[in-house]
Amino acid sequence: MNNSPELQPNNPLHGVKLVDILENLTENYSWEELAARININCFKSNPSIKSSLKFLRRTPWAREKVERLYLESIRK
Repeated sequence: MNNSPELQPNNPLHGVKLVDILENLTENYSWEELAARININCFKSNPSIKSSLKFLRRTPWAREKVERLYLESIRK
């Protein structure tokens, strides 16, 4: 399957890496704020980009919530 931009012109997440999403969110929110907005342990217990990436790559429902928060934050 080809993921070229022409195939996903309306997808604002196309081409955005998960690590970039997390870095953006941690610049705009503290880990405590992220944990309050999205109730997942990787934001509560010894949070780090690395541990969050590992969890979010294996947990689609949590990744979806993080992506949704990211989209809300860039629309502001």
